[in-house]
Amino acid sequence: MGLRRRLYTGIRIARDSIDVLRDHPNLLWFPVLAGVAGVAFVALLLGGALGVVPVVGAENVPDAAVWAALAAAYLGTSYVTVLFTAGLMYAAKDALEGRQPSVRGGLRGAWEHKWTLLAWAVVSAVVGLVFRALQESDNIGSVVAGVLLSMSWAVVTYFAVPVVVFEDEGIRGLFGRSVDIVRDTWGESLGAEFGLGFVYALAFLGVAVVAAVVGFVFGVGTAVAVGLPLGVVLFVFAATLNGIAKVALYEYATTDEPPKYFENIDFDVGGDGDRRQTPTGYVRGRI
Repeated sequence: MGLRRRLYTGIRIARDSIDVLRDHPNLLWFPVLAGVAGVAFVALLLGGALGVVPVVGAENVPDAAVWAALAAAYLGTSYVTVLFTAGLMYAAKDALEGRQPSVRGGLRGAWEHKWTLLAWAVVSAVVGLVFRALQESDNIGSVVAGVLLSMSWAVVTYFAVPVVVFEDEGIRGLFGRSVDIVRDTWGESLGAEFGLGFVYALAFLGVAVVAAVVGFVFGVGTAVAVGLPLGVVLFVFAATLNGIAKVALYEYATTDEPPKYFENIDFDVGGDGDRRQTPTGYVRGRI
């Protein structure tokens, strides 16, 4: 499958994901609640810290305590994000299989895998910090290595959360399983990312243009007041559509059949490979 066809297929996946969201708008609550829960967690963490350490003495707090608080905030918000992402995917699977998704049902399904998701959140957060440190290094070689490793990590772990939620895979096995699915659906996975990225880029560009025009006419303050809420709303839509698309790709990979809403897409992983049995169904065995 050529790059042009992958991009086109990815755009169609994005369009069909919008159809799912149109029929089930309650899926938007997952990224919204994730943001609210993340802010609440940090507020409670900082509130507890300020209750123990008076503000007037904050400059005397040991560096170790500051770093510990920052680490707790980072890991906590990472876990919240992973948990709500898993809930979104659980609910999206219900929608693709003809059931009525709910926020409560999605979070309940995610919570059944809370410990594995916690382990995954810790691993991904630590790895993310390492990659960020490399990318912010003054050494150009470290920067390039950080970018390449970050991209590779994103590809390798593309289906990590669906594997945990839908296959009850532990932290040790989820990497290999995710790699298997990515390898067998690399065309559609990359196509979906290109297509969704293209759609999001256009949408964010539109928001930027609107904010720029408003700023030119009414000033910077008004531009921020208009552009920031639009950006947040767009981010919520983008996160939801990305979750739906990933579940659709996972469903195709593990059943070899396009899921509901995506029947119009001619899924093609790029070859006539063998089919091999997996724990949840059939996957093409060779690209």
